[in-house]
Amino acid sequence: MKLSPPTTAFEAQAIEAVPAWSPAPPAPPAPPPPRGALARALRHPFTWWVLAPTLLAAAYFYLLASPQYVSEARFVVRSRADAPQLSLGMVLSAAAGGAGQSGTEAHSVRDFLLSHDAVMRVHERLDLVAIWGREEADPIARLRYDDPERLTRYYNGMVTASYDTTTGVVTLKVRSFRPEDSKAIAETLLALSEDLVNRLSARAREDALRVAREEVAIAERRVLDSREALTRFRERQQDLDSAGSAQAAVQTIAQLEAALVAAHAELRERMAFMRPDNAALQVTRNRIAALERQIAEERSRRTQGEGALAQQLATFERLMLEREFADRQLASATASLETARMEAQRQQLYLARVVEPNLAVYPLYPRKLISVGSIFLGLSVAFGIGWLLVAGMREHAA
Repeated sequence: MKLSPPTTAFEAQAIEAVPAWSPAPPAPPAPPPPRGALARALRHPFTWWVLAPTLLAAAYFYLLASPQYVSEARFVVRSRADAPQLSLGMVLSAAAGGAGQSGTEAHSVRDFLLSHDAVMRVHERLDLVAIWGREEADPIARLRYDDPERLTRYYNGMVTASYDTTTGVVTLKVRSFRPEDSKAIAETLLALSEDLVNRLSARAREDALRVAREEVAIAERRVLDSREALTRFRERQQDLDSAGSAQAAVQTIAQLEAALVAAHAELRERMAFMRPDNAALQVTRNRIAALERQIAEERSRRTQGEGALAQQLATFERLMLEREFADRQLASATASLETARMEAQRQQLYLARVVEPNLAVYPLYPRKLISVGSIFLGLSVAFGIGWLLVAGMREHAA
């Protein structure tokens, strides 16, 4: 017979305490269900800082943004001096990227097209506020201001002008919400550019000719002054040709001196066979003395005193020399004026239209995909940089 092991009092009480049937213990509480991917995505900062703005931008560009039509025109600024021939200086200048006078003026026209002055001039001919505030324009792209400063800022966003240093072509692009508005603005800007080039060309031509004309005027005044001075001198001296008078005086003295020489010869001849007290010798001596006195008087009258012929001749020669110099200066100034006029005509600027403003058929703006992609890429890069900075600060703080 098999014997059971002995039991203690504690075990007996425990056995007695256990009832014949007891219910099952309650099940532990079930763990919470795992969160969904959508919930985790909504709680992630990338959604609110990158995806949400990108979706808003996409909604605007694809659902709300109004189409914008572009009218493009191209032109060049040239001068008559721009020739198709090549030279070493032109090649070196082109290789160095240098611009000539026409290139400088093209830059000036480009700057004018984007200036406040151009905005106001176009606004005087076309109502830009009404054009860019059309009813078909969306509320974000529509122009809502009419003050000059903000109108100019909006204008610079809708009008672009670029200059190609290689070809010298200026490209003008105008955007608006109607094709005919874009073409009208482009036509007006081209007309204003032509007026500007004509004014610049006229200003440069006048500046180039002004100095030459002043020189001609100075030379003309000098010629008139020299002729008036010569006329007054002739009236004061009562002699039309002082040089001729001097030549006549020289001839007179020469004739007197020749007569004196002949009288001396005659005296020596007669003294050879006449007695010293002969009357004929005395007559000859008297004639010689008279000739000597006449010669002395003629020389004294021509060379001494305030009205001497020598001073008169010196003043006359000085006046004639001044008139000759004045005539030469006038001839030189006139030739310089003609040369400056020809050079100014050769350097005259003009605006040549390469491409006329077109009437758009298909809207090129807004560029929806490029704009949305740029916004997403830019926000992603900014979010990544910010996330790295925050992570670095947390790690540094830990």
